[in-house]
Amino acid sequence: MMSARLLAVGFAIVCSTHTLDGQGPSLYREFALASDVATVSGLAGVSASNVKTIHQRPVVLQDLVWRPSRWNVGSTAASTDPVEQIVFSFYDDQLFRVVVDYALDRTEGMTDADMIEAISAVYGAPVKRIPGAVRVASPVEVESGPAVARWGAGGRAVVLYRTSSYREVFRLIVTEPALDDLARKATIQAVRLDEHEAPSREIARQKKERDDGRAAAEKARIANKGVFRP
Repeated sequence: MMSARLLAVGFAIVCSTHTLDGQGPSLYREFALASDVATVSGLAGVSASNVKTIHQRPVVLQDLVWRPSRWNVGSTAASTDPVEQIVFSFYDDQLFRVVVDYALDRTEGMTDADMIEAISAVYGAPVKRIPGAVRVASPVEVESGPAVARWGAGGRAVVLYRTSSYREVFRLIVTEPALDDLARKATIQAVRLDEHEAPSREIARQKKERDDGRAAAEKARIANKGVFRP
């Protein structure tokens, strides 16, 4: 019974991503790396208004979260899609990273080897090291836990992780290396700008708070003075 379950889940993973090979080298499912927010949100069926801006300077960095339905559209049958959540990250309105979290109940019992086999059916044989990947890990990579396997070809880098922050689940991160590098640099610059401008922003916040307080007090004074009778 467990063997059949593993095969079924593995088959679901392969089938759900198998269209990559026929659609080009820089895709995750139907989502093409370097696509804009409007295109990705349209394909996912999520309103672009749900995009969250992470940084606005020096470049706009945004995230869009998508949780696929557990049910097949127009049917009462449950979906076999193993994906629980996908986070699409954009650099200057270009998709540079896709973070895929697989549902625990859809990968229960599956080993690292099972996942590698299923994903390799789409991306080819794993590599020991992705060319040009020697760099400091990003926060999302650090929080993802240990890397299980890597794939690198066709303008994308793919890494399978086994996360263990509060429960052990599998995570797949697909990136467009050139845009990912630009996003990393932009994030570092954004943090520096925030730190540099923090004191002046705090002074401005305090001034606005005082001005708002004075304006509210003056409004109350005028209203109360007009009707006050000793």
